[in-house]
Amino acid sequence: MDNQFLRMFTQRNAAILLLLGFASGLPLALTSGTLQAWMTVEGVDLKTIGFFSLVGQAYVFKFLWSPLMDRFTPPFLGRRRGWLVITQLLLIGGIALMGSMEPSRHLTLLAALAVLVAFCSASQDIVFDAWKTDVLPPEERGSGAAITVLGYRLAMLVSGGLALWLADRYLGWQATYWLMALMMLPGLIATLLAKEPTDVVARPRTLEEAVMAPLRDFFNRNNAWLMLSLIVLYKLGDAFAASLTTTFLIRGVGFSAGDVGLVNKSLGLLATIIGALYGGVLMQRLSLFRALMLFGVLQAFSNLAYWLLSVTPPHMWSMASAVFVENLCGGMGTAAFVALLMSLCNRSFSATQFALLSALSAVGRVYVGPAAGWLVELWGWPTFYAFSVIAALPGLLLLAASKQSLLQSQESQHFNPRQRWPVGYRWALRLLATGSALLAFWLLALALEAAGLVSLPSLFPLFNLGCVLMLLGIFTGTLLDYLAQRKTIPA
Repeated sequence: MDNQFLRMFTQRNAAILLLLGFASGLPLALTSGTLQAWMTVEGVDLKTIGFFSLVGQAYVFKFLWSPLMDRFTPPFLGRRRGWLVITQLLLIGGIALMGSMEPSRHLTLLAALAVLVAFCSASQDIVFDAWKTDVLPPEERGSGAAITVLGYRLAMLVSGGLALWLADRYLGWQATYWLMALMMLPGLIATLLAKEPTDVVARPRTLEEAVMAPLRDFFNRNNAWLMLSLIVLYKLGDAFAASLTTTFLIRGVGFSAGDVGLVNKSLGLLATIIGALYGGVLMQRLSLFRALMLFGVLQAFSNLAYWLLSVTPPHMWSMASAVFVENLCGGMGTAAFVALLMSLCNRSFSATQFALLSALSAVGRVYVGPAAGWLVELWGWPTFYAFSVIAALPGLLLLAASKQSLLQSQESQHFNPRQRWPVGYRWALRLLATGSALLAFWLLALALEAAGLVSLPSLFPLFNLGCVLMLLGIFTGTLLDYLAQRKTIPA
């Protein structure tokens, strides 16, 4: 095992992946938690601080401009490295300029810079994900994902906890932001040292092709709907367990906020890093399907650690054990999951397709929060964490149904085209599109009403109808994919 662990860090591109992963994770806290702390210290009101949380929407909607990075190539360093250099230079400048501001005096300008930094950071993520998808062969994707997670998490620790400590004790806020800007330089150097992916496939020739061709390419596969459902459901149980962890440890079990911060943040981060690295080592010997199944089972049953904590007397060691086990298994699952996303991308459109798939993977993490709170009120903590194990089972069942497709795509890097039931698939897509449009209209109407521009009756029937149509479309497409997989399995 030691030799395999060492091999993971001595393989080609390991240092580049680590440094680019660090550059990818560093700006996140500087426009969220660290910036909020700075504004709090400077006496900015809570409503304004809350408004700044909208800066993070750039990471959710990055798929909207990802086709531009597939279509256009900068005049230097190539399609991937050229965009990386551009975004990194803008990040260095933007973060340094943020350090020149004072929240109490330059709030509007600081907000504009935060939006710019978040936009450039999300754009850097788009190109970095595409670069590693293009460069890494299938057998190195698991270890590559693990090294990336290591760099990303270390950067979050540096720009989060370490930055707060330095700003409070030694450097002050402005000098700390200047230091964070300088810490982007290793990522820039890594970009210059990296190799541009060989263009064995043609890039999109028009913007229309860059936008529509990735969607046509993906939805014309005979496992598209199955993969979309798998992406949403694979980490659903993990998302339920993690959605209210801090509240559970403080209010549900009775630990102090300081103890929870120390254990849940520090030990949890360490466990996630160890889990990702160990998962990367194991994936050197396992197929993608076996790794996803093994890590999926482990991350599902690791939620029972929180269930055990909820039914036993509270002790510091039991909290530390539960946090460590859950984050360890979650880190292993993350390494395999990132490898899955890379395996589903066509190299002609890897920036767009990875951005779309990664945005879709956030659906469960973002939207389980309200449902989790309601379930805890209804059932209590022990039953809720037992349910989080059950919530992981649909993803594992879909994974089992996808075995043949995953094995084939990993071996041949070829996606079988769809050949059956075109009418059924068209109706599935229509249901999904109609449901999405209704939800978009509901969100727009809700925003207009919140702004006081219109007064509307209850919009919950519209929301419910949109959800039902979307779920019906996804279920129909997934069922047709499953039947198509059974038809194509060789006798």
